[in-house]
Amino acid sequence: MPTALEPAPHCGATNWLTVVGWDELDRLVGRNDPDELVRFVDRLTDAADWDGLVTTVSACRAAASTGRQLWPVASLAEYRLALRAPGQWAATVLTDDAGWLALGPLSEVAASTHTWAELEPWLERGPMAAYVAQERVVRGEDLRDANVDAEVLELPLVLQTWEGPYALAAYKDDRATFDPPPSPPVMAAALPPVGTTIDGDDGTRALTELVGHWTRSSDGRVDALCVPGDHLAAIAALGVPRARVGEVDAGAALAWMAWGAASGGAHGRRRGTAAGRFGAWWTAAALAGLDWPPDPDELGTVASELRWFWWDPNEPATGWQLHLAVWDPADDVAWALSAVDQA
Repeated sequence: MPTALEPAPHCGATNWLTVVGWDELDRLVGRNDPDELVRFVDRLTDAADWDGLVTTVSACRAAASTGRQLWPVASLAEYRLALRAPGQWAATVLTDDAGWLALGPLSEVAASTHTWAELEPWLERGPMAAYVAQERVVRGEDLRDANVDAEVLELPLVLQTWEGPYALAAYKDDRATFDPPPSPPVMAAALPPVGTTIDGDDGTRALTELVGHWTRSSDGRVDALCVPGDHLAAIAALGVPRARVGEVDAGAALAWMAWGAASGGAHGRRRGTAAGRFGAWWTAAALAGLDWPPDPDELGTVASELRWFWWDPNEPATGWQLHLAVWDPADDVAWALSAVDQA
């Protein structure tokens, strides 16, 4: 497979770089002109000159050895290849060191506009291919027969009947949107007095880690806890004076958890929906008391026996927010999560 630094074989796309001349690229790199290089990348993209974009990536990366910091231009060209180029070229940038300044992980970017069949012939079997496959799974592909390393994420290669649909990123040439799942109808709830909490349980740890990167890589705050009693007791234990609450099913709860785990919050690097789905499954398994990796049918059954609630503090939503509560009626324990990261 070609690497991010090797031009892909030319297969008929318009070679705009050849028309304007290689000297123009050398001149822009030589004078360390990122603004003009961005416009250069735009013209290559418009001309579908994928070989030219690969060459631009190589030139901008090589410039670092002479002190020219053109990594943003290289990341933009890599992003355009993942987003717009046919699978043969898109695969050249599906490497661990490409696209670090892109709008999202290139495994997700490429999977948002390519089928698995379009990318698979050009991908080596390994972690990157597994992430690309899982990004296609959350978009509805059944890849149970694909040659994918199932141990990378340890998730089914097909959506289960009880999960999703997931909130998917939408990528464009110069922007991306990461809209959350739809919020359910909510009603004001009467919160009980704050009671005791249960320390050190696996469910609390999993909920905290689900969006822990919002605090490590951004400026977010994450609070999670477990209490005896129901979901309202758990929400009250977070110290909020009031709340609006709406019940959701297990699939919608997983979609919310995956959205939070996939995002980088206000300032962190996005991790992608495949990683988000993993975080949601891991958290659901911990709350259900199941070992990892769980049997998908068993997890679906137990998750459906729990009661899931979306809630908010009855205030205008700003920035990135994830508020969930879970009640286990059988054991009469509940968990609540509040994660907020301001833009």
